[in-house]
Amino acid sequence: MSKFAAYFPGIGYHCDKPLLYYSRNIACESGYETYRNINYTYNGGNIRGNREKMEAAYKALFAQAEEMLADVPWDEYDDILFISKSIGTAIAAAYAGKHHLTAARHILYTPLVETFSFAPDCAIGFIGTADPWSDTDEIIRLSKARGVPLSVYEGCNHSLECGDTLKNLDVLRDVMQKAIRFCNQTDE
Repeated sequence: MSKFAAYFPGIGYHCDKPLLYYSRNIACESGYETYRNINYTYNGGNIRGNREKMEAAYKALFAQAEEMLADVPWDEYDDILFISKSIGTAIAAAYAGKHHLTAARHILYTPLVETFSFAPDCAIGFIGTADPWSDTDEIIRLSKARGVPLSVYEGCNHSLECGDTLKNLDVLRDVMQKAIRFCNQTDE
């Protein structure tokens, strides 16, 4: 079975930060040795709470992701995994929809409400209750409505951290254990 993974970071949360770094290692260990890190940039300033700036950032980052994935022969892969963070969750879900990648599976780290408008079908999500970028209650509601299993971490922020290093490591371990199980799921 040929497997491919793509990593869609957030703004300021690049692919070498803990959630995406360890997920990439886990995915590689699970057979996703062919992968692509999306590296996009946006210098539009503080976008939190500003719908217009958020939309502009989304459009700019989506265009960059399309360019970086333009040469991927999607039809050659039996298993496609999109691992994404923050605004990257919306970009990954929208990309899969636009390119009819119905078999793509998603790991959504701190998804935004907008992510669910692109309806990722086979996904798991992770959110903290102290996440200033996401409406946690709405994310919980949307996840239930879409059938997306969601792990909620009390007191954790947008990086799934809480200010206590040992608790952060416990959360990271729990997240990665769930990511391993998801990576190793098959339809067979």
